[in-house]
Amino acid sequence: MKIAFPPRNDGSFDSLPDNVRKIVIVGANGAGKTRFSNKLENDIKGHTFRLSALRALYERDTPAKRNSDIDRLYARSGAPATLMPESSLELDSLLSILMHDEMINLIGYKVALSSNPQAQMQPTKLDKVISLWQEVFPDNKILIETGKMLFSRRTDDESYSALKLSDGEKAVMYYIGATLYAPKNSVIFIDSPEYFLHPSILQSLWNRIEIMRRDCLFVYTTHDLEFASSRTDATTIWVRSYSPESNTWDYDLLPPQSSLTEEMYLTIIGARKPVMFIEGDGVHSIDSKLYPLVFKDYTVKALGSCNKVIEATRTFNDLNSFHHMDSCGIVDRDRRDAFEVAYLRRKKIMVPDVAEIENILMLEEVVRTVAKSRNRNEDKAFERVRRSLISMFRQDIHQQALLHTRHKVKRTVEYRIDGRFTDIGMLERHLDGLRKEINPRGLYEDFCREFHRYVDTADYRNILRVYNQKSMIPGSNVAALCGLKNKEDYIKTILNILSENGPGAERIRRAVTDCFDLGTDKNEEQ
Repeated sequence: MKIAFPPRNDGSFDSLPDNVRKIVIVGANGAGKTRFSNKLENDIKGHTFRLSALRALYERDTPAKRNSDIDRLYARSGAPATLMPESSLELDSLLSILMHDEMINLIGYKVALSSNPQAQMQPTKLDKVISLWQEVFPDNKILIETGKMLFSRRTDDESYSALKLSDGEKAVMYYIGATLYAPKNSVIFIDSPEYFLHPSILQSLWNRIEIMRRDCLFVYTTHDLEFASSRTDATTIWVRSYSPESNTWDYDLLPPQSSLTEEMYLTIIGARKPVMFIEGDGVHSIDSKLYPLVFKDYTVKALGSCNKVIEATRTFNDLNSFHHMDSCGIVDRDRRDAFEVAYLRRKKIMVPDVAEIENILMLEEVVRTVAKSRNRNEDKAFERVRRSLISMFRQDIHQQALLHTRHKVKRTVEYRIDGRFTDIGMLERHLDGLRKEINPRGLYEDFCREFHRYVDTADYRNILRVYNQKSMIPGSNVAALCGLKNKEDYIKTILNILSENGPGAERIRRAVTDCFDLGTDKNEEQ
């Protein structure tokens, strides 16, 4: 079936690629996704069929008016009214049709037996519904008694009607049964396929339904980005906006191949903001809690490792002609030197002037703001924190110098080993000379001298730049010195100040953003 998508604002339009059996329509709230879907349905010349669990499970004043929906099918089915007494629910209409068709099939089977004792009853739509529904809910079973559909738990013999099913159980019943009644080779439109369904069954349910109706084309309009990204081989349409005056849209088709996942694209385009990729797990990490409150004009997306942040930023910026959005990344400085930092910053990867995220929470202005919020003397509090941190670093100097030396050696070897060698002998000679050239002990002694200088001059800011120590916050006693119980309370106070936009919020934001100066690192120009 050849399908043309609705017109764009400039008059152009796209058509559905050949052999595509799934379309996913996504976009921000208010962008015009539903209007786009309705327009697409109205323009299709063949059979269409629309499903909406929200409409099916709740009372309506009047039946839906679409020629191919469940209510129209019920009206044409000849099902007796006793099967659906005083109900306006589309789900009840569907169950009545299923039971009516089951009776017709049973009568036809008995008639066939009278002339052919070997006749066999073929699986009915009701059989398919029961089989798949019980597959989704293996602890439940469906019984057919005296022309009624009853339900029970496998651990309980007591049966009950469909009225006592959960919304999720009803929705699964509706989606399976209604899809079976879609006309052959039709286009099935599903509004919010995620409604009422637990994430654990969402994807697998629709995978099974699509297999059940291989003849049909499925069009999903969804807000569930994970579900949208799970529709493999789908044409995904990003609706940016709608123009009611011309009844046209600004939309585009997602690139079919990219190293970014579709979920990533959908997360970004749904927010209509520049995107900032960060490290962390998106739930528990300090990064994912702090950065959205600091960089409020960005959609902040946590990816996990620094390598994923770097790759996602590079790929997303390479596709700027598609999405027209700026993006950047943030990775911890860790033990990167000036050349590594400069390289990343040229690639729009923001690298702070402190070693890691915990160090940002130890910035002077952050400590002072927290102390002030707890009615402590911020000068005295910070001075004690400064002395405590310097004392910690003094004890860790040799271990920190060794870690920086290891990082430097590793990076140098990685860069130098990529050289071109014509034979194994050249490679061996190159490796033999590397140790002398790199001079690990010399590097180590240089780092020791540099770090001792920071201690001797009480250079708090440079210590934060080079000191990787996850236990820095509890070890420095900053929470107690600011009038708080522990590390968790200290972090929570910072986040509360930012989220409530209370006194000191801009002071903290300015301190954090100043850490991401994209210019030359003045501390490392030598």
